[in-house]
Amino acid sequence: MGQSLVQIYVHIVFSTKGRKPFLKSDVHRERLHAYLSGICKNQNSPAIVIGGVEDHVHLLCRLGKTIEIAKLARNLKSDSSEWAKKDLSIENFYWQTGYGAFSVSPSHIAALTKYIENQDEHHRKESFQNEFRRLCAKYGVEIDERYVWD
Repeated sequence: MGQSLVQIYVHIVFSTKGRKPFLKSDVHRERLHAYLSGICKNQNSPAIVIGGVEDHVHLLCRLGKTIEIAKLARNLKSDSSEWAKKDLSIENFYWQTGYGAFSVSPSHIAALTKYIENQDEHHRKESFQNEFRRLCAKYGVEIDERYVWD
């Protein structure tokens, strides 16, 4: 086959270091989400939806055919962290070391998009830690509680 064709959807989740509520402001979150979307676009991995609350972000994108998930996550976190310090004036802003990345079936894109868009409502009932545990269980990913919450 002379052409490379890829259609892989990825749900990426990561929190602020120590789950500090750096993103309480709706304006800060909206600007950060737009910046993350730009990073995705520059990596040829267009964002479908980005959402979150004050201490974490959910990002659904279509993974580009030439980038590894680890590189995309590293670029998202490092570039946006530096940007948040400078452009949002959040001096001590850092993302956690790790992240979760889960493959998503095209048939689940609509439901996941709605879920990500409703993070404020969702987190009135469930903490980030419980949400992440639930996502990992859903996707069959084992976590080690000693290391996952940096």
